[in-house]
Amino acid sequence: MMANPIDPKSLGKVVVLFGGRSAEREVSLKSGSMVLAALKRNGVDAHGFDPAERGMVELAQGGYDRAVISLHGRFGEDGTIQGVLEWLNLPYTGSGVTASALSMDKILTKAAWISQGLATPDYVRLEPGFDVHAVVQRLGLPLIVKPAQEGSTLGLTKVKTADELRAAFDLAYKYDPIVLAEKFVNGQELTVPVMGEGVGAYALPVIRIQAPDGNYDYHNKYIGNETRYFCPSGLDASFEAQVQALCVKAYQVLGCAGWGRADVLVDQSGTPWLLEMNTSPGMTDHSLVPMSARASGVEYDQLVLNIAASARLKASGMNVGGAR
Repeated sequence: MMANPIDPKSLGKVVVLFGGRSAEREVSLKSGSMVLAALKRNGVDAHGFDPAERGMVELAQGGYDRAVISLHGRFGEDGTIQGVLEWLNLPYTGSGVTASALSMDKILTKAAWISQGLATPDYVRLEPGFDVHAVVQRLGLPLIVKPAQEGSTLGLTKVKTADELRAAFDLAYKYDPIVLAEKFVNGQELTVPVMGEGVGAYALPVIRIQAPDGNYDYHNKYIGNETRYFCPSGLDASFEAQVQALCVKAYQVLGCAGWGRADVLVDQSGTPWLLEMNTSPGMTDHSLVPMSARASGVEYDQLVLNIAASARLKASGMNVGGAR
């Protein structure tokens, strides 16, 4: 985290992008509203902007000095809005076009991690008319079926029998034509926020997640209060450091910047497996990055200011203010 206090005036005129057109719109509206309120509370000249309701011409003409991205899912976390902001020469928070697109696609993410020897569960891309027997034979049961480019566990099914596989595919296919079946890892779920960029990237404290019946679905993430979160995690210190190092490496391999959050499962043998990388994590009252930051001594408002201050253009490599 940034050690020096941030002068709110130094951030200039800030636009918070939230809402959008993805299936995660409602979560984004809540995240963005809280981020916007935190910025205003601290004297920042901050303004909300919903790309689903207002056009890019209006964004271009807004006289903004930086953008804080609180969009989740398609058009906000997949490189789309990042490309627009690069074109507008408007510095923004989070990862750039390529890293955002790569991280949004779970299959491409896995390919990148596997190429660098990082552990991620085995998978099969499912096409219409796929061979159920072949998939089950390779991955075993139970297994996970999910859309390749969706978040918040939307469209995800835990398949317990072969007979359930096609229905699970049909559900995932409603969200995304690219669907994957993934080997199920029975174990402890962890999540690790990562901040910074390149060799300067670092992990925040690990959060250990305990969901009802081990089912960390959309309801248990955003609506219910039964899920328990442990931060400090209670893990052995050396093992927590190992998991943090793995997540930083995973973040670096994808070329992420600014901030992100890696999801991990630890199997019964104690091996951590990377599941996915979130490049625009939630910032709601149920969200995990603020929880981890708080455990490291950084409260919500300061976290928001730190993220806003990290805004920059990625394609040109220029820092905020350098191109405007």
